[in-house]
Formats: sequence, structure tokens, C-alpha cells
Amino acid sequence: MRPDLYKPLAGALRLPVIPRRSDAPERIDFAAQAEPISIDKASECHVTPPHIAALMADQFDAPGDKQTLEPSAGTGSLARAMIEAGQSELELTIVERHIGLARGLASQFKDAGHVNRCFLEYAEEACGKVQFRQIIMNPPFSKVKAHMRAALSLLGSNGHGTPGELVALVPITYEHPDAYTVQELGPDTFATAKVRTKIIKIEQESEQ
Repeated sequence: MRPDLYKPLAGALRLPVIPRRSDAPERIDFAAQAEPISIDKASECHVTPPHIAALMADQFDAPGDKQTLEPSAGTGSLARAMIEAGQSELELTIVERHIGLARGLASQFKDAGHVNRCFLEYAEEACGKVQFRQIIMNPPFSKVKAHMRAALSLLGSNGHGTPGELVALVPITYEHPDAYTVQELGPDTFATAKVRTKIIKIEQESEQ
């Protein structure tokens, strides 16, 4: 081949390469597949689909540097959605009793607070000592009432004067006097549980 056939084009477009700012926030790659993990049936881990998790995260007034709790976090779908919505990982507390799931969460969310134990036990000890302004949860369906009571015992403004907000994915039969339904979900929401579910929100009154 003749070398003169491969000359640069006159007036070729050249664009400067702008280096990424060192302080730019890291964007989560939701397309990346996490390492498969074995989940036993006793864990009642029904993974929240990403689009449902995003819808739940959107129900909060303004995710950011607010103390936020995800009980029974499972594979972290709700935590990822909250961070993508603007939640600071440093203000996020994740509770998960399943040791394998807890290890996976610790590797995903390195700056979050992690509690590897039963949420009901954690809530009993933490009640009156800590408040969370935001709680997002997909509790075990067979113990939904107990888990909701435990979560509500930790919900509060934490002295900031704004109402605590709780968003949960629960069976359609669950009722609470302060809850309103955001959206009812179809029976095909979870591949492992054919249960009709809904997203609800509860707002706690502001402290005066």
C-alpha cells in the first residue's frame, strides 16, 4: 500500500480532551451485573425491580444528606435507587441479617453504615436512641406488621423540623391509618412471590 494514500485530512476536527474532575460524583452503573449470590427461602428476600425502586425513591421530598434507613436491605435495590436520586451514602444505614447478603451490601456501599442482624432486634435496641428522617423498605411479607411497627418506632424529624417520611412496598392487604397508597402493583412484580402489593407512604408530623 502507498503511504501517501493515508495522509491526515485537511481541517480535520480536533476536540480537546477534558479530564474528569476529581471531585465529580461517581455514577452508579446499573447495567453492571453483580456477582450472583445464593439466597435461601428463609430470608424472604424478594428483590425490588429497579423501576419500582426508583419510583419509591422519588416519593421523598428531597433525598440528600438526611439520615436514611433501609431495613432488611437484601441485595440493595432500594439503597441504589436512593443514592441515584441524590441520597448521601454517608447518611445511609443498611440493615440485613443474612450474612451473604450483608457481605454483598458492604462491598457495594462502602461509605454506608451496616448492621448485620435482624431488623426487629436492631429496632428494639435503637428505639429512643436514634431517629431516621427517611425510611425506605420492602419488609418480609409474612411479618409485615411487625416490621412496619419497628420502622415507625425509628421514624422522626431528628430535630430538623421537617416530617419524617417512610415509603414501603407492602402486601395490598396491609393497612395503616396514616398511610396513603402511592400505587398498586401487579401480581408479576416479583418472580418468586405471586403476591399483590402496593407502595405506601407515611409522613410523621413535624416537631414544633
